[in-house]
Amino acid sequence: MNVAEKSESRTSTHRDTARVTEGVEEKSEQAMKAGGFTTSFVVDHSPQAVFEAINNVRGWWSGEIDGNTDKLGAEFTYRYQGLHRSTQRISEWVPGRRVVWRVSDARLNFVKDKTEWNGTEIVFEITRKGHKTELRFTHVGLAPAFQCYGGCSVAWGFYINDSLRRLIMTGKGDPNPKES
Repeated sequence: MNVAEKSESRTSTHRDTARVTEGVEEKSEQAMKAGGFTTSFVVDHSPQAVFEAINNVRGWWSGEIDGNTDKLGAEFTYRYQGLHRSTQRISEWVPGRRVVWRVSDARLNFVKDKTEWNGTEIVFEITRKGHKTELRFTHVGLAPAFQCYGGCSVAWGFYINDSLRRLIMTGKGDPNPKES
């Protein structure tokens, strides 16, 4: 690749990537350094179909969701009974490639530090793999040192690998399996 092609590639990437910049708190910096929970799967669907399913949050994540979940800069609140409330801001939005939610405010009533999720990021990365598409999910900052790690990682495993995957594959997720 010559210099002009590299420059065009960087410019193109810059145009394709939308990002909302937010202040970073000390706690969130510590959370980001602490690692995170990651899971992934591959499907026989296009990156755009995977992207659209991710942004249909009500179709795969249980609880009450208030606000827009499908545009850059949008904020939405997730509530599940009296156990979990969190506000996510869509801080990155690259159609067919990537979505990032920054958790700006959370209250987990089932752990001692109810703000463990504050400042963490929930990242969906979409990659074409031949004729298939890989979705890699990472809750950056959801570290094993967190009291909620065990329960939260099991829950994310279900919502991503079962409910979201089913939404992509069949058009219908299973966000509330215990309530069905």
